Amino acid sequence: MKTRLLIADDEADFRELLVERYRRRGYETVGAGDGLEALRQLEEGNFHLAIFDLKMPGVEGIELLRRSRVLQPNLQVIILTGHGTIATAIEAMKLGAYDFLEKPCDLAELDILLDRAAEKGRLLDEVKGWREVQRRQTEAVTIIGQSEGMHRVLELTKKAASSDLPVLIEGESGTGKELVAQALHYWGKRADRPFVAVNVAALPETLLESELFGHEKGAFSGAVATKMGLVEAANGGTLFLDEIGEMPASLQVKLLRFLETGEFRHLGETRLRQVEVRLVAATNRNLQEAIDRGEFRLDLFYRLATLRIVLPPLRQRKEDIPLLAEHFLQRVSREGGITLGPAALEALLAYDYPGNIRELKAILERAVLLARGKIIQPEDLFPDRTGAKGPEPQLTLAELEKKYIQEVLRRTGGNKSRAARILGISVRNLYRKLAEP
Repeated sequence: MKTRLLIADDEADFRELLVERYRRRGYETVGAGDGLEALRQLEEGNFHLAIFDLKMPGVEGIELLRRSRVLQPNLQVIILTGHGTIATAIEAMKLGAYDFLEKPCDLAELDILLDRAAEKGRLLDEVKGWREVQRRQTEAVTIIGQSEGMHRVLELTKKAASSDLPVLIEGESGTGKELVAQALHYWGKRADRPFVAVNVAALPETLLESELFGHEKGAFSGAVATKMGLVEAANGGTLFLDEIGEMPASLQVKLLRFLETGEFRHLGETRLRQVEVRLVAATNRNLQEAIDRGEFRLDLFYRLATLRIVLPPLRQRKEDIPLLAEHFLQRVSREGGITLGPAALEALLAYDYPGNIRELKAILERAVLLARGKIIQPEDLFPDRTGAKGPEPQLTLAELEKKYIQEVLRRTGGNKSRAARILGISVRNLYRKLAEP
C-alpha cells in the first residue's frame, strides 16, 4: 500500500506544485483548498502524512492539527506558515506536529522532513501491528500442574510477575519455558503492553543485533530503510529472549549494557536511544558449564538470573500427565468426546518423554488422527512400538534423548531444520547433540 499524503493549503498554485511533486516521488497525494475540505478528507479516509498551512479559511492549521490527532492519532503532520512565530511552533509541536517550516520553504528540506516523518509513521504502525496481533492471538495463560515441582514454579511465577526484575527460566526443551514467560507478563502490571518473544538461536549472528536493536538506512548491505528493533517494539512491556545460551559473545556485552542502562544504538547510528522493558530469558543449557568454557559471560548471567525459575522435566512430574493429556485432547479434538482408555493412560505414564510436554502434545495429536473410535488405545499413541509402553526402560536419559532425535530425523527425511523445529531447539544445538558420544 502506498503512503497516503494530505496537503492542505489555500494557495492553489503552491498546493498543486506539492501535489504533483510528491506524486512523482511515489506518495498517494490528495490536495485540499482549506481546513474544512481537509477535515472531510480525514473523516473519509486514512492518511499516513499531512502538510497543513497554518493560515487557511474556515479551519486554520493549528485547529486542523488538533482535530486530526483525534481522527487519526498516528498521522504525521508538518506545519507550514508564512506567519510563523516561536510560540506558534511550540504550540504545534506540543499538539504532536512532526515539524514546522516557514514559507517560502526549501522544497529539498521539506522532502527530507517528509521522508523522515513517513519512516516514523511506519515504525508506529509496526508497533501498533505487534500489539494488535498480540491482542488477537494471546489466550488466557494457564499453567497446568498439581505436582510439588509445579506448585513451586507457580508460586514463584506469581511472585515474580509483580516485579520488574530480570528473570531466567531454566529447563529442558519442551518443558514450557515460553508459557511461564507469558505468565510473568500477563499476570503482572505490563499485561496491556507488548510481549515480544525472540528465539536467539533461530537468527544468524549477523542479523541478531539488527533484529534486537534495529538499524539505520544504509547501515549495511540490504538495509534499505531504518528498522525498529525488538527492544523498541517491547517498550513498556516484556522482551523474552529464548535460548539465551546461544547468544554470541560480542552481543552479550551489548545486552549487558542495555540491561544496566536501558540504552542502545541502532546499527549505523551514533545517538543513544532509551526504552524501558522487563527482560525475561530462557535456556535449556547449563549456563554454568558454558561460563566455565568461556562461552557465556559470568556478569551477564548474574544480571539475568536475578530471579530464577527452574522447570522440572515431565518425567519428574508424571502425576501431571493425566491433567495435561485431558487439556491437550480438548484442544486437538475438533469433535470432542475422545478420551484415553485405561491401557493408553498406563502407556503414557510408562513413557519418559525426552521431548517433555511438547512431545506429549505431539503424541496425543497423532493419536486423535489414528484412533478408530472415541477411545484412544496404546497402539494409537505409539504405533511404531510393540507393546506400546514407550522406549525400553533400561536406556539412560541421554540414550533416550538420542533415540528420540534420531526418530524425528527419520520422520523428517533427515531435514535438520524441520527436525530442530519439532524438537524445539536450534539447528546449532541439534548438531551439537548429534555430535555427543
